[in-house]
Amino acid sequence: MSTHADSKPWTVPALADAKREGRRLVMLTAYDNSFARVLDANGVDLVLIGDSLGMVVQGHDSTLPVTVDDIVYHTRAVARGLNRALLVSDLPFQSDATPERALDAAIALLQAGAEMVKLEGAGHKLDVIRFLAERDIPVCAHLGLTPQSVLKFGGYRVQGRDEAAAARLREEARAVAEAGAQLLVLECVPSSLAAAITADLAIPTIGIGAGPGCDGQVLVLHDFLGLDTGHRRPKFVKDFLAEGGSVAGAVRAYADAVRSGAFPDDAHSY
Repeated sequence: MSTHADSKPWTVPALADAKREGRRLVMLTAYDNSFARVLDANGVDLVLIGDSLGMVVQGHDSTLPVTVDDIVYHTRAVARGLNRALLVSDLPFQSDATPERALDAAIALLQAGAEMVKLEGAGHKLDVIRFLAERDIPVCAHLGLTPQSVLKFGGYRVQGRDEAAAARLREEARAVAEAGAQLLVLECVPSSLAAAITADLAIPTIGIGAGPGCDGQVLVLHDFLGLDTGHRRPKFVKDFLAEGGSVAGAVRAYADAVRSGAFPDDAHSY
């Protein structure tokens, strides 16, 4: 069983400890108090208030319409349901366009109960990461398929397939870590590339469609439960409710599969 209900709460420094000790990190998204309580009690280490709520909760076609106020609202609800899991909240589209805007948004999210903020991309975002880190705000970076860049990408596509793109992603991963990020989400990149990036870095990586070589895994709650969100289901998604028999059972099955290395397998990787 993976309840870990009596374990001490996760902290940001404990994430690096987990990587050094070879303990895989279990992460899921949540958007309300009831699901937060179930995730917290059944083995989830990190809970993400993803801007994915724009698609799976609000019914939009992308994450772009999500606002800071939206994330703050859901962060407050989820924070009240957590005792053990570390709470990470997304900085939504263009709320991190400048370091100053990012700081204002991050303060609002931390005051709502988040313990870390997540932002997408590298490039000018390196200044944002550095600015936040220098002000003691923990940052999770996000590379590969970054959904806020969907218009630039022309859709939701696997990133880093060719040699040049892979080299660029490896360099960006090193850069976000050097700028002060303490966690890195890798989305929709080939398994071999994600494993190489994970080996490069001292900070933990969390994969979503990035194969089994990451230090942990994350899925969107609605995908993990097999719910029809009106959007195409990616290859990396697995319905854990079907085998878990209940929401709590699904969370335990997912946590066990991530920690044992059984998920993701080749069928759920690129």
